[in-house]
Amino acid sequence: MEKRLYGIRGATGAENTAASVTENVCRMLNEIYGRNNIADNDTVSIQFTVTKDLNLMNPAAALRKGRTDFDFSKCALFCSQEPEITGSPEKMIRVLVTAYLPEGAEVSHVYINGGEKLRPDFAAK
Repeated sequence: MEKRLYGIRGATGAENTAASVTENVCRMLNEIYGRNNIADNDTVSIQFTVTKDLNLMNPAAALRKGRTDFDFSKCALFCSQEPEITGSPEKMIRVLVTAYLPEGAEVSHVYINGGEKLRPDFAAK
């Protein structure tokens, strides 16, 4: 089976607590990996952006500390602050997972817990 590199997007809202960030990041990644049948060893990297009002927990650290159905211990994680754009939703965590999937795979992006407003076209799937 031939594989190729894909980018899978997602977003979730969270409250500005370590527990909320951890819970919502882990839920979002569990859904992304589950819906797309991503094997742990097929991940290249996971990049997060976070709005400036979520400043009590780094989403990458939250993923490492939280409980998930997948092993992210050897995965390259990166986090940066989302650009401040007037009118953008607050308390939002976005993610880009770069992973190998079978050639021709239909990617399922995950927008949950308020993230649906960013991409209603993907959230409806």
